[in-house]
Amino acid sequence: MKFDLVFPTPLMNAAGSLGFAPDVRRMASLGELGAFVTNPVSLSPRSPAQSRGLIAFSGGFLLHSGYPNPGLKAVIRRYALRWARADMPVIVHLLAQGEDEISSMVSRLENVDGVSAVEIGLPPDTSKELAIRLIQAGIGELPVIARLPLERAQELAELVSQAGTAAVSLSPPRGAIPAPDGGLLRGRLYGPAIYPQALLVVQALARSGIPVIGGGGVYRHADAEAMLSAGALAVQLDSVLWRGWK
Repeated sequence: MKFDLVFPTPLMNAAGSLGFAPDVRRMASLGELGAFVTNPVSLSPRSPAQSRGLIAFSGGFLLHSGYPNPGLKAVIRRYALRWARADMPVIVHLLAQGEDEISSMVSRLENVDGVSAVEIGLPPDTSKELAIRLIQAGIGELPVIARLPLERAQELAELVSQAGTAAVSLSPPRGAIPAPDGGLLRGRLYGPAIYPQALLVVQALARSGIPVIGGGGVYRHADAEAMLSAGALAVQLDSVLWRGWK
């Protein structure tokens, strides 16, 4: 049985922003969300990056974490019951570390109640050929969302769409900021400064006929509404969920 990608309301959290399962006791704004996206999950346990850190800049902040997680088996064991009881669709975000791993993880999730789709996060340096193979490895009964690096979304979107994705979403762009130790901390960029670039990409993809879930620098309701007006089928919220939005 093939599931369809449906959102009761066009807002959801972005991967990495609200943990592995919905918890309305901790996050009142969950009532506004039409779907819940888990933290990134890998097949095997993953430790935090040694050089992890967070540095603020005038338009937001840079974060480097290494996507630590206990691995898919442990995540399913700990959170599957909460996914099944959730009052919104649950989308499990998978770290794309190889075709066999993606195929194995998707196969396991197809038998887990409450999982409505998977989102496959492609690394920033993924080649076009590998991007296609990774997405094809995830095609099965669950709809697949390809999470593309914002700076490469227009380059990769049509390819992954042809490979069978139900939609594409946008991951934060990468950057570097001087670190306290004198070196450079590289990582993902968040904050309002990202929004103009993200809105432009959303508009371009929508005009090309590619189903796109917007996101990136959305800090106000008006920002989300503009993305929806530009053609996004939904909008993901990230760091604004930690502080509340207007």
